[in-house]
Amino acid sequence: MSEDVLERVYQESLEERIISYLAEIRNISLEEAMEKYYNSKLADKIHKGEYGVQYLDYKVLAQLICETEPELF
Repeated sequence: MSEDVLERVYQESLEERIISYLAEIRNISLEEAMEKYYNSKLADKIHKGEYGVQYLDYKVLAQLICETEPELF
């Protein structure tokens, strides 16, 4: 497996964990959490790999979305 493929698999797993955790902490459905996540600025940064943010813990990233993008909720 190439490094790019491994990175993509890691990112997909990270996104799944963030979405699941958002649903849990905000008491919303997985569908709602998915919508919130994919409409967040942080999701774009994770996708682009900006600032190495994708290597933070998924719980930290979910909390960041809640704290820095309250308009999503």
